[in-house]
Amino acid sequence: MTDRPRRSALYLPANNAKALAKARTLPCDVVILDLEDSVAPEAKDEARAAALAAIKEGGFANREVAIRANGLDTEWGAADLAAIATTQANAVLVPKVSSPGDVDACQRALSGAAPEMQLWAMIETCPAMFALEAIAAKAASTRLSLWVIGTNDLAKEMRAQLTPGRLPFLPFLSMAVAAARTHGVAILDGVCNEFRDLDMFRAEAEQGLLFGFDGKSLIHPAQIDPCNAVFSPGEDELAWAHAVIAAFALPENAGKGAIRVDGKMVELLHLEQANRLVAVAQQIAAMSG
Repeated sequence: MTDRPRRSALYLPANNAKALAKARTLPCDVVILDLEDSVAPEAKDEARAAALAAIKEGGFANREVAIRANGLDTEWGAADLAAIATTQANAVLVPKVSSPGDVDACQRALSGAAPEMQLWAMIETCPAMFALEAIAAKAASTRLSLWVIGTNDLAKEMRAQLTPGRLPFLPFLSMAVAAARTHGVAILDGVCNEFRDLDMFRAEAEQGLLFGFDGKSLIHPAQIDPCNAVFSPGEDELAWAHAVIAAFALPENAGKGAIRVDGKMVELLHLEQANRLVAVAQQIAAMSG
């Protein structure tokens, strides 16, 4: 599931009927129906029921739909996972996953869910930063398939400042991507809180792309288009990818591990990257069609 386009993942309060209706028309790749941070304690039960109804109603077309539960350490978490396990949601997103044991607990709670339901984890605590590889390794034996970085919660725990450039978090961002890639886990960057400043958002999205993230989580529909643009292969990238693929396909290059393309040395690893880039572009085109 790692290579499915997940450029943009939009959070929506599950108890906001107007937002849910609009989400079915937005060009985001992922819709996350939120039961956690954006829902007040007194509205948790209402939001859970609304999320289940939205999944049953459908209408999200090619978008993946995940439900963000409350943490298992809260009074709502167990009921959330039990209810979500009965749905046809693509995934359940669990907050504050801090250890391999947390993944195991979620796996047990989803034991009755459909085999194709994925477990996604919020990586947003200080303990998680020192257990990244061990948590990612759980993908081999559980439903775990994707991480979402939670920079807001991490900043709160660290008592660090979440500023443009995100300097205090750069080591954690790169280590999280490396751990995820080691175990075939897809990974999405955290949200940008300045939803009215799209220049700042785009700069942060480009930073996420530079680090190797698959996409970014969003808090406002206005962020979708710039996010999709940043995390989509560009025309120049695709032209180069097609040139590499075509060059390796020539009879005179059969069996070679390194060749020249437009005066540059390319290797088989570049062919692998080119094939992946073209495949992602084709999936994006199919989703948009």
